Amino acid sequence: MSDFKFEIVKKIGVLSESSNGWKKELNIISWNERKPKLDIRDWDENHERMGKGITLTREEAENLKELLKEMNMADIES
Repeated sequence: MSDFKFEIVKKIGVLSESSNGWKKELNIISWNERKPKLDIRDWDENHERMGKGITLTREEAENLKELLKEMNMADIES
């Protein structure tokens, strides 16, 4: 696996925390010195290790926001 760089440009917030201390976070991240994107993924306490996640462009994030507004949250189990 090749090396890659990342910079957390802005920390938005924590969505959840697991029993092992990892946190699912919403951040704006620049990957390999590219344009920053919205990112959702699990991180260890020191942001040295990460889990799989999803990265969204601004347009994708805006589309997701609209879809979530239209969605009935009661359809999701707690």
